[in-house]
Amino acid sequence: MPKGYIIGHVTVHDPEAYKEYVARNTPVLASFGGKPLIRGGEAVTPEGPQFTRHVCFEYPDFETAKAAYYSEEYQEIMKIRVANADSMIVVVEGAA
Repeated sequence: MPKGYIIGHVTVHDPEAYKEYVARNTPVLASFGGKPLIRGGEAVTPEGPQFTRHVCFEYPDFETAKAAYYSEEYQEIMKIRVANADSMIVVVEGAA
C-alpha cells in the first residue's frame, strides 16, 4: 500500500506567531503516525510560485494523511498558519 504525504509550501510573515503553529501541529500530525521528512532547509525554486519554507510529513497511507489534515484538531491549529503565512498544502498518495 502506498504511503501518504502532507506537503506544504509556506512563506511566513510573522515568525514569532508561526512558532505556535509549529509547536502545536507537530504533536497532532504525529498522533496520526506522521513522520516529518522535510522541515525548512535550503531550497531552490526553478519553476512555479516561490515559497520560503517547505514541509513534508509521511504517513502509513493516503487515508491516514487525509485524516490527519482534516482532523478537527489540525483544522483548529491551521488557523494560526493561515493568519501568519501564505501557503499551499497538498495531501498526496505516494508511488506504489
